[in-house]
Amino acid sequence: MADASYPEDLLYHPAHDWARVEGEQATLGITWFAQEALGEVVFFEPPPVGTSVSKDAAYAEVESVKAVSDVIAPLSGEVVEVNAGLAENPHAINEDPYGEGWLVRVRLSDPSERQALMDAASYESSLAG
Repeated sequence: MADASYPEDLLYHPAHDWARVEGEQATLGITWFAQEALGEVVFFEPPPVGTSVSKDAAYAEVESVKAVSDVIAPLSGEVVEVNAGLAENPHAINEDPYGEGWLVRVRLSDPSERQALMDAASYESSLAG
């Protein structure tokens, strides 16, 4: 399991998802807090490439030894890539949630939505409160 961390270059959604925005695309994943709460991840059910995802709506499922949980989109867009490595190694979500454990990449349909997300300090404060 990874150590608790919330990288400052990411944006955070209250449902414990993160986005790394790079131009017109964003890489999405779940936070350290989310993977810790889930426990050992054993399966990731991604959406197909080409799927439209909507901010604040479920777009995928993560299955752990404890439960199956929806993954909530922090931003809207079209899925342009899925992390194929998670099919064989879903535990990467636990080991490296911000690196090898990323979930999907999307082409943003409304880049202004990022204004509603939290920075790392705000997200960490939300966890404490």
